[in-house]
Amino acid sequence: MPARVLDIRDLAPKRAQYSLLVSALPGRGVETIGVLLLDPATDTLRVRLRRDWERLAAEEDAEVLAELEDDLTAQADGSGGRAVLERLESEASLAIRVTDREAISVRDFDKTLSELYRAHVPAEILRFRTHLPRYSLAVAAGPFLTNPEDIEAEEWLEMPADLKLEEGMFVARIQGHSMEPKIPGGSLCVFRRNVVGSRNGRLVLVRNSELADDNQYTVKRYRSEKHVTEEGFQQTRIRLESLNPDYPSWDLDEEEGKYQVIAEFVRVLE
Repeated sequence: MPARVLDIRDLAPKRAQYSLLVSALPGRGVETIGVLLLDPATDTLRVRLRRDWERLAAEEDAEVLAELEDDLTAQADGSGGRAVLERLESEASLAIRVTDREAISVRDFDKTLSELYRAHVPAEILRFRTHLPRYSLAVAAGPFLTNPEDIEAEEWLEMPADLKLEEGMFVARIQGHSMEPKIPGGSLCVFRRNVVGSRNGRLVLVRNSELADDNQYTVKRYRSEKHVTEEGFQQTRIRLESLNPDYPSWDLDEEEGKYQVIAEFVRVLE
């Protein structure tokens, strides 16, 4: 099959519209609770709402609001994004309403939705429930591992709703191209310290103590080879693998001590 020729129109910004969803709940005043981003060309509506509903509403109302993002997305999938926006504009209740649409140029809809959300929605930080701490790699590989309660995060970032959070997770930026395309260079990534169980096949954050600065840190796939002896399984080889074939992989000598597995890779953030 011949290679697809990139059309310059694929890179051109697209016209889109966005609205803010606002609430006026009893005792809370008017608050922005989410962003609706419409792609008119495909009639697709992207929705992102805040999740700290217990801070905004009584328990019964919070349960209803927690389902609102999925409900709006399902409505848009069924009847089209434009129809959902028009319904919100014409039938908005006193408690929930939508602002007038504003035009915007978009190259990446998911990225733009996140940028609009961060710019307009003042969601409260619920640590390790909706937000994770971001650290430099030097902190993540040092003080955070030994005394996490004493370390101040650079910032707390709100995570995607589909990511189950737990204490011990953190965010750090990874440089380099050895794990592309799965982990693009410069990506913000989620990690989990205290790797539990077998590491074999997992992607792990590794520190090389012989290098300096951020060059010390890399993500690699951990491979372990074992064979059966009379005493049980004996590990014969540990290998740290790059996913990008243009970059080297190497065997790990645990007795040498220069490599340290810091955490397990969870996912890339957009």
